[in-house]
Amino acid sequence: MTEKLFYTDSHIKEFTAEVQECIQDGEMYKIVLDRTAFFPEGGGQYADTGTLDGVTVLDVKEKDGKIFHITKTPLLKGSSVLGEIDWEERFVKMQQHTGEHIVSGLVHTKFGYNNVGFHLGSEDCTMDFDGAITREELCEIEKEANRAVVQNLNIEVSYPSKEALESLAYRSKIEIEGQVRIVTVPGYDVCACCAPHVKKTGEIGMIKLTNVQRYKGGVRVRMLCGFRALADYGRKESYAREISAALCAKENTIVEAVERLKEEYALEKLKCAGLERKLLAYRAKEIPEEEKVVCLFEEDLNQDALRFLMNLILKQDRICCAVFTGNDRDGYRYVMGSRCSDIRKLAKEMHEEFDGKGGGRPEMVQGTVLGTASELRQWIQEKARNVKA
Repeated sequence: MTEKLFYTDSHIKEFTAEVQECIQDGEMYKIVLDRTAFFPEGGGQYADTGTLDGVTVLDVKEKDGKIFHITKTPLLKGSSVLGEIDWEERFVKMQQHTGEHIVSGLVHTKFGYNNVGFHLGSEDCTMDFDGAITREELCEIEKEANRAVVQNLNIEVSYPSKEALESLAYRSKIEIEGQVRIVTVPGYDVCACCAPHVKKTGEIGMIKLTNVQRYKGGVRVRMLCGFRALADYGRKESYAREISAALCAKENTIVEAVERLKEEYALEKLKCAGLERKLLAYRAKEIPEEEKVVCLFEEDLNQDALRFLMNLILKQDRICCAVFTGNDRDGYRYVMGSRCSDIRKLAKEMHEEFDGKGGGRPEMVQGTVLGTASELRQWIQEKARNVKA
């Protein structure tokens, strides 16, 4: 059994220990100490990292009461080593985990929902609840959670007897072998938990609930606490400054500035679409009347413009019209139509010849093909002669 120093003092940064086992596992080594401050992966929280006598600890796992420190370098059995955990990483994780307890406790008290999934990742923290929560309700939960922070409450850890547990109301009440560890945030949460936590709620810093989305019949909530929340605020503040400078608007008016920009863009887009249609109308008039099978290759047209040009040309008593846009290397998007026959048969043959795909109605088909402009033009001119009934 490995003595778990992180339960004695969650804020321990360094410790000395004796190497009891050094087990080679492929290219890695599993180091077992008589005691450790490294928390193994568990309870939705990833393992601590750090060093043992300068040797990097890459991962930490627990099995049958033993804690295995995963390294690339062996350590001598029986030797005394200095363990140093990555304190900055550990403290950030404790901020998130204790913040999660407060939020989950509030959600359980207010709505009766259970936290059915918790993941503390390297970038953010997610909580899955088995019921619906609106953004407005989440804002209220966030305010209450931060009130718990400013009260600087003591985090209480206890190991109740089996008899006491039976009458104790706490979250995560599942069958657990051995001693159950209860973490209490007075007035906010009582929960069974195996992970280390901050000593006072004030150490959490800001609790920020960044997103809520539907998930498996309930919701998934994303959260940032403490230094992670501060870093997120810094990034968003930087974005706001950059957008403000780009739009020549004050930071507190960038939303309105963006809305104005969107309106201006929409108007310009309408103007451009109108001009494009005029140009396409001129393009359609340029085609000789005697040319009954029309095959055009145009640059940078969207699907609406391709259809518009094709329809203009078909109004001029043509047998068939195909309009392509793209290039010989990457292939072409196209629309093809006829007012006198089912064009789908011709399109199917073209797809077989030029590795194409697409579909449509008897009078119009659209899709993609691979081939050169000259090959496609020649094929259309030859095959489309038989389109007219």
